[in-house]
Amino acid sequence: MSAIPKGVNGFKDYYEVLQLSQNADPDTIMRVYHILVKRYHPDNRDTVNTEKFHEVVEAYKVLSDPDKRLAYDVRYDEERANVLSIFEEVSASDSFDSDRRILDGILSLLFVSRRREPGKGGLGEMQMERLLGCPSAHLQFHLWYLREKGWVERLDNGLLAISVAGVDRVIEQGDVKLRRDRLIAENAGLSGDSQGSYEPGKVRELLGKAR
Repeated sequence: MSAIPKGVNGFKDYYEVLQLSQNADPDTIMRVYHILVKRYHPDNRDTVNTEKFHEVVEAYKVLSDPDKRLAYDVRYDEERANVLSIFEEVSASDSFDSDRRILDGILSLLFVSRRREPGKGGLGEMQMERLLGCPSAHLQFHLWYLREKGWVERLDNGLLAISVAGVDRVIEQGDVKLRRDRLIAENAGLSGDSQGSYEPGKVRELLGKAR
């Protein structure tokens, strides 16, 4: 039985409250309800638990009614799917490698764009989506992070650009991480290695040429 964490979108897992699976039949629901309601009842001084008592009663009122249970199961399946998708997303990137690649990619793109046009070099989110091969909706977390760190700023024209602190960050890392098949890298006249990164010190060299 996979429980939905309490409080997700204000949703209560009544199956978890009654310690049942979603496939439990009406007789089983009734039998377990009677066991739990007696255990947590205010009159039972040994195992009284008022909060759990009310939760059990609330859960039983929904799951014992066929119509209410049917409507609840629809919501239950939706919430469970949401939770599983979150767990899968975290598991898929538990090493944070994918997040690091996206963060590095954004900074690298904006660095090259700023180097080409120091006063107004920036990119729109749709441009970054195309150049990074990542949907703009998936970039929102990373853009928020970079703005909060002060590495990225929004220009008066609405484009996103790397800040002075962001340039320092790229220089500290010692390379620009861009795939060789990305247009901006080619247009900027940069040549990376087969992995799409630049040798340590290359950024400093390029920055020096731009001055």
